[in-house]
Amino acid sequence: MVQLVTRGIKISVETTYEGSFYRDYKIQYAFAYTITIENQSKDVVQLNSRHWDIYDALNNIEIVKGEGVIGKTPVIQPGESHTYSSGCLLSSPFGAMKGFYNMLNFSTNSIFKVTIPTFKLSAPFAIN
Repeated sequence: MVQLVTRGIKISVETTYEGSFYRDYKIQYAFAYTITIENQSKDVVQLNSRHWDIYDALNNIEIVKGEGVIGKTPVIQPGESHTYSSGCLLSSPFGAMKGFYNMLNFSTNSIFKVTIPTFKLSAPFAIN
């Protein structure tokens, strides 16, 4: 598990390899990740948007931006957390992801970035 705290918001990430398949005559490696966003601050916050940089071992980079996470913009009270699962496809059995969330602090009515720590994606069969 990878964890990082930014301005009182703790991000924890766990990953799993889901398997491989062919799509359009190219092999794809499927990975799932579960993220827990824990509000350790004294303020109520809301996750408004996300930004992902997704890397594979073939030097491909995919940038994904969007509103919320899996269709939600959760409001997280102090001491509470929000957990969700998602996934990605890579063209190689190794890769990594990193990014950030844009969060709204209701006490100050300001937007701030919460860093999502870099986490590795690796198929177990390809590990030395």
